[in-house]
Parts: sequence; C-alpha cells; structure tokens
Amino acid sequence: MMRRLALLLCPLLLAGCSDAGHLTQRGPAGENWVGSQWHFAAIDGRAPEDASAQVAFEGEHLLVQVGCNRLKGPWRMEAERLIAGPFDQTEAVCPSSSWEQGNAVSALLAATPRVTVEGKRMILQSSGHTAELTRAVD
Repeated sequence: MMRRLALLLCPLLLAGCSDAGHLTQRGPAGENWVGSQWHFAAIDGRAPEDASAQVAFEGEHLLVQVGCNRLKGPWRMEAERLIAGPFDQTEAVCPSSSWEQGNAVSALLAATPRVTVEGKRMILQSSGHTAELTRAVD
C-alpha cells in the first residue's frame, strides 16, 4: 500500500519542483528575447511617467529607457534571475516622478530580479521593486 502511494505521489512531487512560468536560463527562451523590446506597463504598481519607457534586449546588451535617463549593459539569465550590468548610464535632470521611477528600475535591475514570463507579459521582481512589461509587436 505504501509503495503504491509513493508511486502515485512521485509525479506530483516532480511537478511541484518544476519552474513553470519562470525562465530558468538564457537558453532558447532567453534567446527569443534577443532583438525584442518590452514596454513598461507598471513600475512599482504605477504607470510609467513616460510612455516610451522600455527595455530592449540587443544581443548581449540590455538597453533601458525610463524617464529621461538610459542604461546600457550586459545581461544574462542565471536560474530564474536576470543578471544585468554594470551599466553605462545617462544622468539627465528629470521631473521628480520620472527620476524616482528611473531610480526604482535601476535598483530593481541591480537586485538581480526574478523573471516571470507568460506570453507577452514579463514581471521583474526583487524584494524592493516590481516592474510589469509587455512585449512590443515584433
């Protein structure tokens, strides 16, 4: 009886260990990002101040525009985390709310956020910040 129960529970245990919904490596799914652009839908639960706020995966470089500042640096996936930087960054004078969102995105990327991708929706999440992005039409 116990053996039968163990055999029945084994698939459930294996399914519980899976990472469905998460990108776990820069393999085929990560390579699908190369050349893609993602628009910020929300930064810490608020709509971006600038509608052009976006992330672009250009080869081995990540390009980020939030507010009036831009970031550019290398990226890779490790487990389910986005490892990005160090970044070259512009430091233009911005309105306060735009500047705050730019700082939030910089802090989010520095914190090696967990990445969840479902269809054309990407969530970047660290202990302090969250961003929701939608994939631009290719």
